[in-house]
Amino acid sequence: MGDLGDYLRSRRAAVAPADVGLPGAGLRRVPGLRREEVALLAGVSVDYYTRLEQGRERSPSVQVLDALAASLRLDADGRRHLFGLAGLTPRPGGGPVSGTVDPGLLRLMQAWPDNPALVYNRAFDVLAANAMAAALFGGFGTVGNLMLLVFTEPASRTFYADWPVVAADAVAGFRMSYGTDPDDPRVREVLAQLLATSEEFRRLWARHDARRKSASVKRFHHPEVGSLTLTMQTFDVRSAPGQELVVYDAEPGGPDADALAILGSVAAQR
Repeated sequence: MGDLGDYLRSRRAAVAPADVGLPGAGLRRVPGLRREEVALLAGVSVDYYTRLEQGRERSPSVQVLDALAASLRLDADGRRHLFGLAGLTPRPGGGPVSGTVDPGLLRLMQAWPDNPALVYNRAFDVLAANAMAAALFGGFGTVGNLMLLVFTEPASRTFYADWPVVAADAVAGFRMSYGTDPDDPRVREVLAQLLATSEEFRRLWARHDARRKSASVKRFHHPEVGSLTLTMQTFDVRSAPGQELVVYDAEPGGPDADALAILGSVAAQR
């Protein structure tokens, strides 16, 4: 049916009738809204909306997409993903994302002695990590890809204290990356490997959740310093579209900052 139709169908299933002011009574064969209800809310014909979901209509207008996004209660990331699937946002040119990290950014990362920082590409391959990030992720970093770390490395289930949340967020972020450029060969390679090896990834991928990484709290159980809770900030690398910088931080003066300091000592010794 196509990525656009699959996404519309998954978002329709995620919206309860009461969320959009419709009565929820009566037998419903599927969860969420009916096609007729989405069409009514968006102001399009049922036939047109059905053709969108079935992949027989591939060129919806901006106005139609705006109406669908509002009807399906999409947030900013969901709306961006919807427009991308419809081909109405610019696709990156020049092939795959650069695998080279700007030397200035590398110097900046190494100048942060207390903050783990890493750069990854659209396929979630880790392109660079400072000493603190290497100490935080330790041997898990040998996987070389954050998605494969979460879903194919058994130790990640204890390393990430909230593994189910981390896994769901990782897949939603990867879905956004895939929607940005589904022809990127490395993204397709990682996707194929995950679909072939992880039942949990297949289940989460089928939900079609799409959202970018943002400020969040991550809880780790590190084999050397124990439990620590860090805030995570994600930034686009303007000099290399498709790369993202992630920086971790701890609340000053607390036990997590102390754990990071110990981790820094470990990194310095290495």
